Amino acid sequence: MFRLSALVLSVLLLPIGCKEEQPTIRELDVDQFATGCYTVRSGDQWLAPTRAGDGYALSADASLAARFRMQPADLGTYLFYDAERHYLVSDDGPLLRQQTLESDITRIEDRYISGAEWILETSSTTPNRYQLKNHRNDRWLKADGLTGRAADALQVRFEPAEGCAVYPELSIDATGAVEMTRFEDGDLYGIADIHSHIFTDQSFGGGLYHGGAFHRLGVEHALGDCAAFHGEMGRKDFFGYVFDSTGTGPDDDDLIALVTDLLEGELSEDNHRTDGYPTFSDWPARRLSTHQTQYYRWIERAWMAGLRLVVQHATSNAVICNLSAGEGLQPSFYDCEDMTATDRIFEATFGMERYIDALHGGPGKGWFRIVTTPAQAREVIADGKMAVVLGIETSDLFDCHITPRPGAPTCDETYVLQQLDAYYELGVRVLFPVHKYDNRFSAGDGQKGFIELGNFFNSGHWTNMTQACPAPPGMPTGFDDGPVTFGGILEEREDYLAPPPNDFSEFSEEPIITMLGQVGAILEPGLEGEWCQASGLTDLGEMLMEEMMARGMLIELDHFPQRSYIRAYEMLEDNDYPAIGSHGREWGGRLYALGGVKNIFLGRCRDPNQPGAMTRVVRAEAEKITAEGGFPAPPLGFDFNGFATSPRPRFGERGCGDGQEDPVTYPFDSFAGDVTFTQPFVGERMIDFNTEGMVHIGLLPEYLQDARADAASDADLEPIFRSAEAYIRMWEKAEDRAAGRR
Repeated sequence: MFRLSALVLSVLLLPIGCKEEQPTIRELDVDQFATGCYTVRSGDQWLAPTRAGDGYALSADASLAARFRMQPADLGTYLFYDAERHYLVSDDGPLLRQQTLESDITRIEDRYISGAEWILETSSTTPNRYQLKNHRNDRWLKADGLTGRAADALQVRFEPAEGCAVYPELSIDATGAVEMTRFEDGDLYGIADIHSHIFTDQSFGGGLYHGGAFHRLGVEHALGDCAAFHGEMGRKDFFGYVFDSTGTGPDDDDLIALVTDLLEGELSEDNHRTDGYPTFSDWPARRLSTHQTQYYRWIERAWMAGLRLVVQHATSNAVICNLSAGEGLQPSFYDCEDMTATDRIFEATFGMERYIDALHGGPGKGWFRIVTTPAQAREVIADGKMAVVLGIETSDLFDCHITPRPGAPTCDETYVLQQLDAYYELGVRVLFPVHKYDNRFSAGDGQKGFIELGNFFNSGHWTNMTQACPAPPGMPTGFDDGPVTFGGILEEREDYLAPPPNDFSEFSEEPIITMLGQVGAILEPGLEGEWCQASGLTDLGEMLMEEMMARGMLIELDHFPQRSYIRAYEMLEDNDYPAIGSHGREWGGRLYALGGVKNIFLGRCRDPNQPGAMTRVVRAEAEKITAEGGFPAPPLGFDFNGFATSPRPRFGERGCGDGQEDPVTYPFDSFAGDVTFTQPFVGERMIDFNTEGMVHIGLLPEYLQDARADAASDADLEPIFRSAEAYIRMWEKAEDRAAGRR
């Protein structure tokens, strides 16, 4: 018997009359043109402005060719920005030449796609040529407009040119390149910021918080004027006004005045100037909490200073959103549910990873890398890039409201496991089981002020607090202690999961009317003394923790109330499992003994009698960790965009007072010595770190330099530059313990 070769067999099996298939056209590199200057050529013609100047057409005169800056909007997708600062646009067919673009932000229209975005493809008919597909209408560029057939698309190539306009963008105010990735002993070099909220603009329905970390059309759309959202002079920015004024909530007189303003639809006094790029008259600023502080260029500047690991928490708050959107005070793009915001935030995070990749020439080439394992994090940081870990910090985790919404899924063990698996598959590795408000997993952490009031309307339950608090000596109580702000809505209940006594199902549609129905109780005085939540972890909450430990996920502890906090430690210690205190709690070393981490802040004031005061906390915390057998490298955790107070200035009205010397001056070098930093700007406005403080994450270099100049030596500051290593070691232990449980 003869064995037929594969080639002979294939020939014999071909039907008579069949022809060989045409060879597949090799896909061309669609990302290589990022930020370059090119003309668009097809045969012996070039794309050029029309005589009227309001469109584009092909011309045989090369001298008339438009010189385009090919600005990435996404991987393989470009904006064509000509030398006279116009865009190649097609909204419904004709080729337009427009100086300004509309976007989802300018139109306040969810999912709006600009006609200026062009997807670059390998030509479907001609090897070594490209074709352009309009992202808005899924049609291809042809000689006189668009076509619905790829076979009729114009075959083009891009020829290098000179004289292109510079695309609008913020400056980085730094020179050099990241070089140091490890210490001599092999540990990773880099700072961990273990509590961050990069995309709060996607929270609260997408309209309360202004400014994106990036936008496909650039900085003009990411950080433009906020008047459409916050009103003229910021008079519709109610939440920002209240939070920035008090930090928690108004007193009785202010509350009555605020309700009056709410009924009028705007504040009775100016709040802030709204202009953004390029002037930025009032924001970003420490005192304006509803504006973006983590634009990607600012994060990039922090990365150049040594930031190498960031935990990106999705967060939102349904009550705050419903109060603004339900009253029509601010526009919203989608519903106010926490998990809707969570999904949008992760979508935006992956979108920014692609965007930064596109700016740097293709997939994987950017410095912003989402990671799902500690091994990936090690690899990314060793490659000189930033590892980004996805987390969730929201009240109604997995839509598990303590009072189920109409039509909501049943939050039982089966459902929670499905949700946990789905978000794990997405890449989430860090969770707060509870945040601020009560949910099905645990009572909230009892924070006072409008959070206390918000929990009331989110649940329909009276404030469930008691003075029979379990806090053992030395246990940090976090937010769950102290007086009750609204004494009139306090009523302890025996069954935490009992049906609510109040029906606030109409709150999302008529928040003010619903609140006015409770105004008598709300205006009753508060109660002094030490109060805490009467309830703790539920059975479902304990199951969630067990399942997180089984998957090697990282558990955040610092929004647990006292009873939940105590039980969580019992479970963690029974399993020798590490956890995180990213709001600063470590319970007398118990967290460190488990291999966990907590965040610290550098001191902000010099002490002329005690040099090194600004780095004292680093040394002290490293000693605590060492005493518990841990890796002595405390991380930072700024909570930027999380309505937290960022580091203040040392000088000026909000500074440290007398006795402060040696302000930050320029230029200065990074701790690693590989990057030089110059005076920072936001558009046309110069930022003075010395008198303004850390108004955005991009001032991390100044924050570090200020403390470094006060330190006895660099050794005082070195532990925080090992904090990425510390975080990854904790994560590795969590995965090891999970493997042991399996």
